[in-house]
Amino acid sequence: MLTDAAIRKVKPRDKDYKLADSGGLYLFVTKAGHRSWRLKYRFADKEKRLVLGSYPDLSLAEARGMRDDAKRMLRDGRDPVMEAKKRKLANVAQMENTFEKVGRQWYADQVARWKPVHAADVITSLERDIFPVIGGLPITDIDEPLLLATLKKVEARGSIETSHRLLQRCSAIFKYGKGLGACRENPAADMKVSLKAVPPARRWPALTEMDEIQALIRAVDCSASHPITRLASRMMALTAQRPGMIRTAPWSEFEGIDWNKPDELADRPLWRIPAARIKLMLALREDEVFEHIVPLSHQAVEVLRVARLLSGRGPLAFPGARSGLEPLSENAVGYLYNRIGFKGRHVPHGWRSSFSTTMNGLVERSHPGSDRLLIDRLIIDLMLAHIPAGMSGSELIYNRAAYMERRRELSQQWADMIMQNQILATDLLKGPRRARSNTR
Repeated sequence: MLTDAAIRKVKPRDKDYKLADSGGLYLFVTKAGHRSWRLKYRFADKEKRLVLGSYPDLSLAEARGMRDDAKRMLRDGRDPVMEAKKRKLANVAQMENTFEKVGRQWYADQVARWKPVHAADVITSLERDIFPVIGGLPITDIDEPLLLATLKKVEARGSIETSHRLLQRCSAIFKYGKGLGACRENPAADMKVSLKAVPPARRWPALTEMDEIQALIRAVDCSASHPITRLASRMMALTAQRPGMIRTAPWSEFEGIDWNKPDELADRPLWRIPAARIKLMLALREDEVFEHIVPLSHQAVEVLRVARLLSGRGPLAFPGARSGLEPLSENAVGYLYNRIGFKGRHVPHGWRSSFSTTMNGLVERSHPGSDRLLIDRLIIDLMLAHIPAGMSGSELIYNRAAYMERRRELSQQWADMIMQNQILATDLLKGPRRARSNTR
């Protein structure tokens, strides 16, 4: 058997030669003087050789340990050479599977499910806050303290909500990496408690008293804003749908209205908003059964008929003033409210709160303590495209159809209340002075 002292005295010869140790282990010495540990063994009735490493980088004791490991593999029916190749490939794959590489693969596989705005937000946040810090590291090298330190930098600049969104995205990347076999752990899984709590959700300023609601509608009608802006505002008030849905609504989504017969009462008119355009849970966004159907009041149909006179040749019901192909600016109605004295009191999104507060109060007074009250509250949530608490996806599919008649009744009741003593939508085409003089 070899000793360390004997190995240190080894000199090169005219030819390569071997110095045997034990159990098939030997030191191979080249004529140039390079020394390496090798192991000779038999597997499947064939003699094979495994190069363990160079001396003195690999000591005699370490070489014997690797020999013993190889012997155990042989007893388990595994070939040490093949195991060494697999370890090498795994190490290469580990170095290549950086967090950024896996993250971009995850993004590429998910992006088709997302709205463009959300997709842009996801990749921008990762490229700004995550990839520059830990993106170049193997995904297996990222642990909880490293990820937390990265997120704490985002938190430190006051972006608490962003840090939580990034945590969710990093967690999704680790889960994706586990599926690929690129990593075994998800260090983001239990890290939420280590971040600052997200501040309470923003409450949109909204009017909830009926006299104030009606006063705002009159003030809009008497303003000097473009008719499309005033019509869009009235549509937001009447339907209580998200302002973005109204601004970008194409004519093709409205049903049951004969545009060629303006004086004819529309038969059960609807606004059918596809699931891709509605703000639902991410997992449901591409499912057609989760489209949102809005029953239209008589007053909402009137708004659409008037808007049709202005924008009927284009694809959008409420286009911007500069181009019939682009939607109304997202700030147009909000700026209008600010100009006419409602800044800080009401915003376009506030119509949803106005509708919910008013109608929930109305049904509570009408059906105190009854099952009808619970049902009507559920219906009001459905009308706002919310998934009521405790309702499953399958229940939503059923209930959105089952309660359509009641939804139509509540929609018309709301419209009748807020439009009491208001001018007709057709008068909005006559300019602010005429609109003011026609106010009843």
